[in-house]
Amino acid sequence: MNFNIFAEEELRAFLEHKAHAVLSGIEQEKDDYLLNVNEDDYLQFKTAAMSVDEVIIHGEHIHASSAERMIPADLFPRHFYVRPGESYKKDVITFHIPVSGNLELLKTIPSRRIIWTMPVNANQTEISFDVINFQDDAAAIVNAKDQNLRNIMQQLDNVNEEVKQFNAQVESRVKMAMQTRKEKIQKQTGVLAALGVPIRKSSNTPATFAVPAPQIRKKIEVTKPAVHATGFIPEPALDSSTYMEILCLINDVGKQFERLPSIYKGKEEEHLRDHILMILEPNFTGSATGETFNKSGKTDILLRHESSNVFIAECKFWKGAKSFTDAVSQLLGYLTWRDSKAAVVIFVQNSDFTQVLETVRHEIMRHPNYLKFVRAEDEAWSIHNVHLNGDRNRIVNLAVMLYHLPK
Repeated sequence: MNFNIFAEEELRAFLEHKAHAVLSGIEQEKDDYLLNVNEDDYLQFKTAAMSVDEVIIHGEHIHASSAERMIPADLFPRHFYVRPGESYKKDVITFHIPVSGNLELLKTIPSRRIIWTMPVNANQTEISFDVINFQDDAAAIVNAKDQNLRNIMQQLDNVNEEVKQFNAQVESRVKMAMQTRKEKIQKQTGVLAALGVPIRKSSNTPATFAVPAPQIRKKIEVTKPAVHATGFIPEPALDSSTYMEILCLINDVGKQFERLPSIYKGKEEEHLRDHILMILEPNFTGSATGETFNKSGKTDILLRHESSNVFIAECKFWKGAKSFTDAVSQLLGYLTWRDSKAAVVIFVQNSDFTQVLETVRHEIMRHPNYLKFVRAEDEAWSIHNVHLNGDRNRIVNLAVMLYHLPK
């Protein structure tokens, strides 16, 4: 079906109509779905649904066809002698230009626009316009074609620029709609998105290897509000700031290993693990114990709340890519909570530490449970999102921390 381009609907109205359809869809989602869904996946899905593909005109593939038509007298240039109301046979050159993208945009009128008089039609595969051969003048035909094509491209640039501005705001608009809806659900049901496990940092505890037992240990407090939404089970989650404090302490110990290699040379994984535990156990309430069995195996370091793991870390010597991948898989096997927190601590004895870092960066992204890179704290410490086995909606914050302890 043919239509005249840039002539039917204001582009601004077209874009906002599309945005309204997507954002209202978030409002219509079931409460259970939004509470359980992987937020990154849902954000990506809705952002893609709301984003608008620009229109691309493939001018390099322009081609022409010609046919004789009866041309009304009022279309002839003034210097032609023609009778009003009559039609005359003339050769008409039709230029065809393939297009791709969201072709609905070709119907819209951008906020910034130009106006020209030559009609341009479009269908689902191309735009086309006619140049009438009044005087068998090839140069005049080419000039008319080029001028019309420039006008089309200028108008299309105006459309695509407005679309780019719209697309640049899509993700933030979707994210805000998601957050607003979830906050509304939480207010209505009393469910908090993150049921914080405030494992409180003990006061007056120096972060060194000489760690006296703190005098006051605050009890872990977990808020579990009653939830009546079918299909959603509230689960505790380690507070993100506490998670970072735990990681910073581990990093401090790891850097100490690197600064004093002669002291830790020849130590086994368990010995290095014990040094880390010496810092973690008195600094945080809850128990930090090594070699504790849980679910499908034993862990090296864990913090527990009631019968569940709050934080788990695996301490391993670097033995190659497969060993690293297996360590990540082993750690994920211990976890059950949504929004879990974990770490893989790798002691590297290889002389080429840089090569190991590159291998780890590559291998973590290849893991079948990998979701995304979150951030790098330094060259040898990065944080990623992975998911529990078989469920992308149960996200694990995984720190990967490497320390160089050459033989």
